[in-house]
Amino acid sequence: MIRASVITALVLAAGTAQATCAPDRVTVIGDWGQAAFKVTVADEPAERSRGLMFVEEMPTMSGMLFIYEAPQPASFWMMNTLIPLDMLFADATGRIVTVHENAVPQDRTPIFGGDSIQYVLEINGGMSARLGIAPGDVLQYPAIGAEAAAPCVAH
Repeated sequence: MIRASVITALVLAAGTAQATCAPDRVTVIGDWGQAAFKVTVADEPAERSRGLMFVEEMPTMSGMLFIYEAPQPASFWMMNTLIPLDMLFADATGRIVTVHENAVPQDRTPIFGGDSIQYVLEINGGMSARLGIAPGDVLQYPAIGAEAAAPCVAH
């Protein structure tokens, strides 16, 4: 089990990452602070379809970012997914609409995230609760663009 002090150090260290938007990093920002996740991006239909299926473990503060071309209804399931996941469903501005915690591995029950979802960040199960991530928090990522609730800072 990850110790709270390790999580705290990772969240505090993420503060310096906020201004350095990168294509392999999503920063989640909320009243609790911010945390950076190293991500793999799934922005093509085949990548989104496979997602994190058959992945046996995922490093702490890592995840997968699903990007859709436009806002749409989003529903996921856990068939062939071997690890518990938290799913953060966000709108076109990157604002988190729904947090689904600890999705059960191998479960075929649909997990509905909302009607106008453009981004979904999957992270290790339980991480949302440990960090305090909740609806209303925002994702910061370069592809979110000019309408982002937390735009990337240009250098």
